[in-house]
Amino acid sequence: MDRRKSIKSILLGSVAGGLALHGCKPGEEQDALAQELARDEKYFGRTPEELEEIAKLNAEQFFNEHEMQTIEVLSNLILPPNENGGPTEAGVPDFIEFMAKDIPELQTTLRGGLMWLDHKSNTDYGTEFKSTPEASQKEVLDAIAFYDPELPMDEHPLEIQFFNLMRNLTLTGYYTSKVGIQDLGYKGNMPNIWDGVPEDVLEQHGVSYDQEWLAKCVDQSKRGEIAQWDEDGNLLT
Repeated sequence: MDRRKSIKSILLGSVAGGLALHGCKPGEEQDALAQELARDEKYFGRTPEELEEIAKLNAEQFFNEHEMQTIEVLSNLILPPNENGGPTEAGVPDFIEFMAKDIPELQTTLRGGLMWLDHKSNTDYGTEFKSTPEASQKEVLDAIAFYDPELPMDEHPLEIQFFNLMRNLTLTGYYTSKVGIQDLGYKGNMPNIWDGVPEDVLEQHGVSYDQEWLAKCVDQSKRGEIAQWDEDGNLLT
């Protein structure tokens, strides 16, 4: 089983945790940003307070252009793209930028780790990490991708803490995006057209449908079809 399939199987068998919010830049401009977010389907269902907080974070920039490019390269090494896309298409670098602002205590580890990557690549190969050939990039990452599970993470070297954090953020960002959810093939709870109580359950309770009623009310030929409603909430099929 390849790395992507292994990750899929883990995610489909578990429930992902969430991450929170934080920021700064008050005033009319921020109110306008919050109103704009309210019209974006990506933020459907957020409260006004949540939209205001998101607007604060989106108005800031933590990583510089070089760091963002390095994050994009690294995230695509952690989770290689497939036919559905990859971390770039899923907006993972922007997600990591958002989380660095949202949880400031992550910033030292993230920025320090990016600096370590460039230092290590320059020392070993004479190039910054994002410009180093992929085979050499993987050699750098192999040295920090594994850790002693018996040792608390904060007792590991910074570069190992960094890679563990980046891996978690990359997978969280990807598999909570539209691209990642399509990749998982997860459709959520889909209401099928009701096709009646199963025959074995009816027999178990010693009851049965009146055939005339069954012909009028339950169309078992539509078993497996997804129910649909009109704009007023009336069941169509």
